[in-house]
Amino acid sequence: MAASASASSAAFAQYLAGQRSKELLRLITCGSVDDGKSTLIGRLLYDTGNVPEDVVAAARADSARWGTNGGELDLALLVDGLQAEREQGITIDVAHRYFDTGRRKFVLADTPGHEQYTRNMATGASGADLAVLLIDASQGLQRQSRRHAYVVRLLGIRHLVVAVNKMDLVGFDETAFSALERTVASAFASLGFEAIECIPLSARGGDHVVHRSAAMPWFAGPTLLEALERAPAGRREPDELRLPIQYVHRRDSTLRGYAGTVAAGRLAVGDELLALPAGVRSRVQAVLTADGEVQQAGAGEAVVLTLADAVDVGRGQVLVDPARPAVATRRVDADLVWMQDAPLVAGGRYEFKFAHRYVAGAVTALRHRVDVETFDTGPAGSFGLNDVGRVEIELAEPVAVDAFDEHATTGSFIVIDLDTRGTVAAGLVRGTGGGRLVAPVGGVDRARRAWQKRQQPFVLWFTGLSGAGKSTIASGVEQALVGLGHHTYLLDGDRVRQGLNRDLAFGELDRRENIRRIAETARTLVDAGLIVLVACIAPRRADRTQVRELLGDDYLEVFVDASLAECERRDPKGHYRRARAGTLPEFTGVGAPYEVPLQPDLRLDAESLELERVVKTVLDFLAARGRLGAPADAEWSI
Repeated sequence: MAASASASSAAFAQYLAGQRSKELLRLITCGSVDDGKSTLIGRLLYDTGNVPEDVVAAARADSARWGTNGGELDLALLVDGLQAEREQGITIDVAHRYFDTGRRKFVLADTPGHEQYTRNMATGASGADLAVLLIDASQGLQRQSRRHAYVVRLLGIRHLVVAVNKMDLVGFDETAFSALERTVASAFASLGFEAIECIPLSARGGDHVVHRSAAMPWFAGPTLLEALERAPAGRREPDELRLPIQYVHRRDSTLRGYAGTVAAGRLAVGDELLALPAGVRSRVQAVLTADGEVQQAGAGEAVVLTLADAVDVGRGQVLVDPARPAVATRRVDADLVWMQDAPLVAGGRYEFKFAHRYVAGAVTALRHRVDVETFDTGPAGSFGLNDVGRVEIELAEPVAVDAFDEHATTGSFIVIDLDTRGTVAAGLVRGTGGGRLVAPVGGVDRARRAWQKRQQPFVLWFTGLSGAGKSTIASGVEQALVGLGHHTYLLDGDRVRQGLNRDLAFGELDRRENIRRIAETARTLVDAGLIVLVACIAPRRADRTQVRELLGDDYLEVFVDASLAECERRDPKGHYRRARAGTLPEFTGVGAPYEVPLQPDLRLDAESLELERVVKTVLDFLAARGRLGAPADAEWSI
């Protein structure tokens, strides 16, 4: 019995070792709707023995209800998991399938063919090494097939396998296949694929998917599985270090750790690093992983670094080798895949996410749009749903980027709608417009300015209805803080409107821009080491959320809570009277809504404004949060 158990254990260990040694290929299946992607994947999984018996049994039962083979096993039902997919016979969402053979392991992204789901297909292609593009032999090359070929090449895939499916519908005719093969070669010649391989097959019958087909003896090339087992796996890995910081870990005052996954290259203890776009330098003091402290780490490893110096490096910065840095810039030329029904026009304002950094900005110009029929480029007044083209982007602050073809992580980004917070486009960096704009290295940073002032800088944002007492309370808190020896600055919404933001009107976009500018100004003042008090209505939760995301842990939200009736009774500036008279339209609380904070850091009852009591409440809150002490790292040699 013991010998049998030992043999089983040894066999299992040998099996695990074999699995670890297998190479992994990531691939995507794509193409026009009804070209047979689900059936092909089902056939591939079924014929390689990667479908459990109970799943096959369930699919046989479902075939009688939803199947398209007259009650016979419908292989598409092995992969179309959503009821809507089964009812319509189409793929809607991206699903990942895992299977292996004796030679290789595979992760397959099954993506939809409908034009309206192009965004799902682009998501699946973003991490693939190879694309399998299906074409119905009886229908020929379709517009959506061309679009998918363009998108997968745009996303860096260099190897394309064209699966000419449903050869049974053309009588397994060699002439029909050869004509389509020539069409594909001509149509895709300009896309720059390193390899395009055409394979005739029938997914329904299993011809040339896993096993060779007696119906097509004229084809001497590989089966689909043979092509997948011998295709190059993995993308070209750049060796320049790129480590986007995802999180700053503060276990206690003795540890400031910078967490993230190494996107490219290697780093080791003692290496000099440059943080971009901040432009500050330091050296690696320690490298921590889930397995403990190590001397070095490489691409794909999740790490926490500690640095030798107390530098101001936060979420969204990218750590690089100073000798081979990324580009820090506010101007980006990019290819966009537009994913929203509402069109993109020049001047549209959005939020852009580069690695872990969120930055406001605008699409300042549409350079061209791609015609997916010919792959030619032409002028564009707008981008509609699923359009692809080149744009210019102007960002509110610098980001660290590379060309996508050089570094996929720092060369790609998403575009976020400011209202819905939904992703509306995927972008690939092609150039930086303004060239290399790296921030000056060294000098005085935020940490030293905070140390100089012996305080922790932060932003205290007072929000509430007009007349609630925001400016009065903020002024009282500022006076108290100055009396305690702190360095402060008060940004009053009305005064900013008369100065910095006097060019803005009161439409929706201008109001958003007003909040953005105030937040950016506050962040600059925090960088100067100041405690910043902001008195600004900021009526929309989405805008306040953006401010919180921009400022991170530096942001504290104070809701000055007074009823509309009380604010209108006070009416210190006469705004409510004018709003009720109709001469001040869209005034918050009367003609426009105020969205009450759901989870403010502090709520002040300002119904009866007893200033001394309210100011004490704020100071007690700041003291409880530990915001009124000196910086933890208050030691410098100058």
